[in-house]
Amino acid sequence: MSLFSEKHLAVLVLRDAPAIGDALRAELAAAPAADRPGLERALALVGRYADRPEHELRARWVRERLTAVGYEGAADSTEAIGVLRRAEPALSLLQAVTYAREAAAAEA
Repeated sequence: MSLFSEKHLAVLVLRDAPAIGDALRAELAAAPAADRPGLERALALVGRYADRPEHELRARWVRERLTAVGYEGAADSTEAIGVLRRAEPALSLLQAVTYAREAAAAEA
């Protein structure tokens, strides 16, 4: 079995959107009329972002990490991969390359 035959991705994508949506719906059910428009807007926003695929969330995570350290170039460049690994030392080279490619694809 090759070390590169499986992808072990270390970034855990947390999906709290269903729980947040449930909480907003509960609040909306009991809300006075003045509060309803804001809660309805919040519920619509949660719904829009809840179904994003994991690769999009990882791509956003990569771009946030790169931006946080001042890197603004191509996400899949050799320099970006090095920057990402320095920003997140627990990432393996394979993970960093995979995430960087996902980020570049999302930006294309």
